[in-house]
Amino acid sequence: MIKITQILFALFLMTGLASAQEQPAIDTGDTAWMLTSTVLVLLMTLPGLALFYGGLVRGKNILSVLVQCFAMAGIMSLLWITVGYSIAAGGNGNAYFGWDSAFVGLKHLSETTVMDGGTIPESVWITFQMTFIIISPAIIVGAFAERMKFSATLIFTVVWTLISYLPMWHMVWGGGLFDGGESGNWLMGAGQHAVDFAGGNVVHINAGIAGLVACIFVGKRRGYPGPQFAPHHVPFVVTGAALLWVGWFGFNAGSAGGANASAGMAMITTQAAAATGAVVWMLLEWIISKKPTAVGIATGAVAGLVGITPAAGVASVMGAIAIGGITCLVCYFAATKLKHALGFDDSLDVFGVHGIGGIVGALLTGVTFLLRDGVSGDVMAQFKSIIVTIVWSALASVIAILIAKFTVGLRVDEEVENIGLDLKEHGEEAYNTES
Repeated sequence: MIKITQILFALFLMTGLASAQEQPAIDTGDTAWMLTSTVLVLLMTLPGLALFYGGLVRGKNILSVLVQCFAMAGIMSLLWITVGYSIAAGGNGNAYFGWDSAFVGLKHLSETTVMDGGTIPESVWITFQMTFIIISPAIIVGAFAERMKFSATLIFTVVWTLISYLPMWHMVWGGGLFDGGESGNWLMGAGQHAVDFAGGNVVHINAGIAGLVACIFVGKRRGYPGPQFAPHHVPFVVTGAALLWVGWFGFNAGSAGGANASAGMAMITTQAAAATGAVVWMLLEWIISKKPTAVGIATGAVAGLVGITPAAGVASVMGAIAIGGITCLVCYFAATKLKHALGFDDSLDVFGVHGIGGIVGALLTGVTFLLRDGVSGDVMAQFKSIIVTIVWSALASVIAILIAKFTVGLRVDEEVENIGLDLKEHGEEAYNTES
C-alpha cells in the first residue's frame, strides 16, 4: 500500500512539473525591466526626438515637427494594434510577410498570455515593440522637414510602415528571410542568419533610406543651402539628444527581453559607443573647424548610438568603442560633405546619421574581433542583409511617396514655406511675435 501511495505521489509531482513547464511563469524582474524599457523607448520619441528635431529647424516650423512626432505616436500605435503585429510577428505568412488572424486587433491577448518561450506577459512585449514602430517613421520626417504637407507626411509614413517597416520586422525578427534556418533560403545559407540585436536594419537603415528617397522627391527647401537654415534653438537640440541617449538604454538593453546578462552587456556597450561618438565628433569639429559645437557633440552621440544598435548584445566593450568611433567618423563626413557633394537636402541628416550609421554598424556587427568571446561574426550575412534592406526600403519608399504625391501632393506652396508650416499648416505659432 505504501509503495502504491509513493508511486501515485511521484506521478502527481511529475504531472505538476509538466504543467509548470507547459505554463511558463511570469518573472517579475524581467517584466519590471521590460515595462521600464518600454517607457524609455517612448521617451525617445516623446519628447526626445521631437525636441531634437524641433531645435534643429527654424522657429517658424518647430510646431510642425512636434505635431508630426505626436501624430506618429498615435497613428502607429493604432496601426500596430490593428494589423501591424500580425504582419510582423504572425507565423502563418512567408519569408517576407507574417500573418495570424488571431493577432488582428490583438484578439488573442489576455492578462495571462505569456511570450512564447519567454518570461514576460505578451502584452508587455507587444507594447515594447509598439514604441519601435512609433520612432521609426518619426525619424524619417526629419529628412523632409519644413516643406512637406502634413497630409502627405501621414500618407507616406503609413504606407511605408505597412510595406517596409512591418515586412522588415518579420524578415529580421519574425523568422523570415534573414534567418536561413536548417535548410537555408535564397539569401541565407543553412544555419546562417544576420544579427540585428535592436534595430540596425529594421529601424535605422530602413528609415534612413526612406528619408533619402523622400527628400529627393520633395526637393530642396527654397533658398537652401544658406545661413538661414541654422538651428533656431540649440538647447532644445541638446536636451532632445540627452533624452535620446537615456532612452536608448531601453531600446538596446530592452531588446534582450528581460533583466538578464545580455541586457547588462547591451547597456554597457550602448554607453561606450555613445560616449565615443560624442567625443569623436567633438574632436573632428575641433580639428577641422576649430570650434566644437553643441549640435556636433549631440549628433555624434546619436551616431554612436545608431552604430551600436545592431551589435549591442554581442559586441565586447572595446568593440563597442570601435563601432561607435568608426560609425561617428563615417557619419560626420556623410552629413557634412556627402550630401552637399550629391546635392540633396536631407534637412536633419536622417540618411547621413541613421542610414549611413545603420549600414556601418550592421556591417561591423559581423566583424568577429569586435565581438565578445564566444560570439562569431559573419560579414557576408550582414552585407547581404544590408543590401536587401536598402533595396526593399527604397522600392517601398518610392511607392509610398508616389501614392502621397498623386493623392494630396507632396509639397506646401511657396507662401506656406515662407511664412512657416506652424501657422499655415496647423494654425499656431510657437513664438508670439506681437508680445
